[in-house]
Amino acid sequence: MSIPEFLLEVSIVVVAVVSLLTNASVLLCFTQSAELRSHVPGLFVMNLSLSNVLLAVINMPATFVGVAGSAKPLGDPCCRAVSFCETFLTTNAMLSMAALSVDRWVAVAFPLSYSSRMRRRDALLVVAYSWTHSLGFAVTQLLMRWGGYSHLYASCTLHLDAEDGAQLAAYGTFTVLLHLSSFALCLGVLCVAYLKVLRVARSHCKRIDVITVQALLLLVDVHPSVKERCVAEQKKRRQRATKKVCVFIGSFILCFSPYVITRLVELLHSLHIPRYWGIATKCLSYAKASSDPFVYCLLRQQYRKVLVRVISRVLVKDPYSLSAHSISSTLDTVDENCIARKT
Repeated sequence: MSIPEFLLEVSIVVVAVVSLLTNASVLLCFTQSAELRSHVPGLFVMNLSLSNVLLAVINMPATFVGVAGSAKPLGDPCCRAVSFCETFLTTNAMLSMAALSVDRWVAVAFPLSYSSRMRRRDALLVVAYSWTHSLGFAVTQLLMRWGGYSHLYASCTLHLDAEDGAQLAAYGTFTVLLHLSSFALCLGVLCVAYLKVLRVARSHCKRIDVITVQALLLLVDVHPSVKERCVAEQKKRRQRATKKVCVFIGSFILCFSPYVITRLVELLHSLHIPRYWGIATKCLSYAKASSDPFVYCLLRQQYRKVLVRVISRVLVKDPYSLSAHSISSTLDTVDENCIARKT
């Protein structure tokens, strides 16, 4: 085993474990918190996390076996099924990210009318469109038998066998349309939505800065350190919005663009693509599944509170507190029964 293969295998294992644990934690937060489930963006987050969990359970282990064995990890029927899952789950995840970006733009640009503009029924329709869009390409790929083992990516993915040269034009058209309607479309939506969010955030910061400056001018006796602290806070507020937008868009471009570009270049059979590069771009696209929970959920205070509460509930080992809790709950039940009898 060469060093590059060993590093690729380790990276796939690490990405798979992190993706499974973090996305499962997000889904656990939703099962334990009615408040998170009541929010409209929660539907998009659950759809994204579910796609990432299935990707970590189905596709990443198959790719690991393909890299470790340097051969087809599964039989032809199973390999086509795995490639079907990859196309569906990856496209669905990208569309979920685009839906989250639009939701944030609506929430920032129209805070007073957000509840009427983004209702739960509208979110369900967006999720239904995402599933229909993704299933359309995945089913077409399955019917045309364009899924199989690719030596370049060491995985079961979208692939055209060498003996099917007559379908080369149709396969190339399908590949271009798939990436245009998934990667390019979602990247455009992310850029437009988050740049509008950044514009609104900067306008709000300017208003706050004007009010702060006017207040400081009125306070003649204020200490210079207080003024410096206020100015520093203004700069941090402006930079915070820019950093968040860069993380949302930058992580999407960094993880998916090398793989998509390699896919398009692959259609030009005159160019040779190294196998290690193909596997590395595949691993980089998998890495997006492990970063999504941190980008969209786990770094927010609401999710952290729920997760800490769940962990503390699991790790509690004080028998006295448990018995006291059970006794108090029993007394409450008895009191409720007594009240019910009296009424």
